[in-house]
Amino acid sequence: MDANNGSDTKPGSLTRQNDHLLHRLYDLQQQFHHIPQQSITNLATELKLPISQIEGVVDFYSFFHRSPRGRYDILFSNCTSCGDLAMMQQLCEKLNVSLGNTRADGSVSIDATSCIGMCDQGPALLVNGRTITQLSAQRLEMIASHVEAATPLDQWPSEWFRVQDNVRKNGLLLGTAFDTGSALSAAINMGPEALLAEITKSGLRGRGGAGFGTGMKWKFCREAKGDAHYVICNADEGEPGTFKDRILLTSHAHAVFEGMTLCGYVIGAQKGYLYLRAEYRYLLPELYAVLSRRQQAGLLGAGILGQTGFDFDIDIIVGAGAYICGEESSLIESMEQKRGIPRVRPPFPVTSGFLGQPTVVNNVETLAAAAQIATHGSEWFNTQGSDKSDGTKILSISGDCTTPGIYEYPFGVSIQKILDDCGAENVQAIQIGGPSGTLIGPDEFERKLGFEDLATGGSFMIFGAERDLLAVISNFAHFFAHESCGFCTPCRVGTSLLKSGLDKIVSGHGTRYDMDEMYRMATLVKRRSHCGLGQTAANPVLDALQRFPKLFEERLLHSEYAPHFDLDASLEEARRITHRDDAEAHLS
Repeated sequence: MDANNGSDTKPGSLTRQNDHLLHRLYDLQQQFHHIPQQSITNLATELKLPISQIEGVVDFYSFFHRSPRGRYDILFSNCTSCGDLAMMQQLCEKLNVSLGNTRADGSVSIDATSCIGMCDQGPALLVNGRTITQLSAQRLEMIASHVEAATPLDQWPSEWFRVQDNVRKNGLLLGTAFDTGSALSAAINMGPEALLAEITKSGLRGRGGAGFGTGMKWKFCREAKGDAHYVICNADEGEPGTFKDRILLTSHAHAVFEGMTLCGYVIGAQKGYLYLRAEYRYLLPELYAVLSRRQQAGLLGAGILGQTGFDFDIDIIVGAGAYICGEESSLIESMEQKRGIPRVRPPFPVTSGFLGQPTVVNNVETLAAAAQIATHGSEWFNTQGSDKSDGTKILSISGDCTTPGIYEYPFGVSIQKILDDCGAENVQAIQIGGPSGTLIGPDEFERKLGFEDLATGGSFMIFGAERDLLAVISNFAHFFAHESCGFCTPCRVGTSLLKSGLDKIVSGHGTRYDMDEMYRMATLVKRRSHCGLGQTAANPVLDALQRFPKLFEERLLHSEYAPHFDLDASLEEARRITHRDDAEAHLS
């Protein structure tokens, strides 16, 4: 596949992925360091889209800006695993730039961003979208020097941009060699019906967290009526602490793409899309190279492996910084060049997805597993797992342990076994499944990993006894408030109120009333939010209140009620402007 010339002429589809709105806006952002209004007007005419739609997209995604950013646009991760906000402040001081702003000479801007998927090798940052890992005081000094000297990024030390896989424990998927094309050959020998039966028999469930049966999803889509069918690989892992898809796309891309092609074979799709999170844009050259090699080998395109009528191709769409687009209907909205607002369901994507057509959306790990199952069979896959959870799970382990990285375990493994393997001692708590998952303490470390006990999309964040766990919970609350798409009131307002409530308690100004109010608000957000983000955004607060109540109680004031802000302190700026500091300028 030509990375600059991917086209799609199937019914109702977009004409060229190079002309996708997100890609065009990215190019403008790179050229002008922001999105000028005139460019929006020109783009609307060229792409035949309403100006309001393009403006809405620009304002929705975190990596697009209306006002100029620096020629070096630096974003520090604020994740508890790959972030270091003290380092961010240090670099601000070294470069004499205020946080969130662009320096007067236009050379540099510095800000924080959500987790960038480098939790096993942080602290980390993005500079003009490129990842720098393993930050240190010395590296910060050198970064500042290169910025001041206006050294082009491609002349910065190459080792700074090196991202390691850090695979610590192989299992059924990571440890089994995959021969390119083997799954497709097996599928053609079986036929689509038998392949679907084999995937269903394996018990493979979605590895993104929800755990819906893969075979059932493919079956529903296969049976749905439509002018075209589509396959989408969801590679928008934005949950803090999750980075397993990064490794799969780096070292197992053939299996992922082959899994997509298998799905296309079963459901009758001729087109597939990989939706890649913006933070992994650096993977694009190699991903396109893999697609090109697959096409040259007859594993993509028309007449795959000489089979007349088996036509399937893959394009890549890159996001622009929106965690909500990991939700499948939001992802589809984004692919359709709109804001990533979750859809009302039903209908579900399997009957009405991309461009209103039947669509399968599967996680990266799910598709890689499907390729291995097609090659080795369902019985091979069923040799590992628990009663209700077949196969293995790939975990992204980060936080307070000696060897963070990627671990693969059979379902049914105990949490304590995982902690022992990664060198975690004196553990206070673990966040399983990312902030939207489950927070547990030491009395639950004998619980098992699996859909019948502790389900997870793959994030496993460890917090030692020295951590301020309440500050961690507050960090999660800030993440959800920032990433809410704003569509529904319970999530838009509720996540903000939870963030403010936690800030109040963390700062030592909270009361028992605030704890009770947070519980009520968290329950409302969980029950009434429109999509999965809101429905799970309150989980860390609810889990902490239930399992770690002393964290809150130790910070409370003894009074019944305290205001959320100091009104007299808020008048300080007015006193400064008016040069007054007498008694009447203060609230008694």
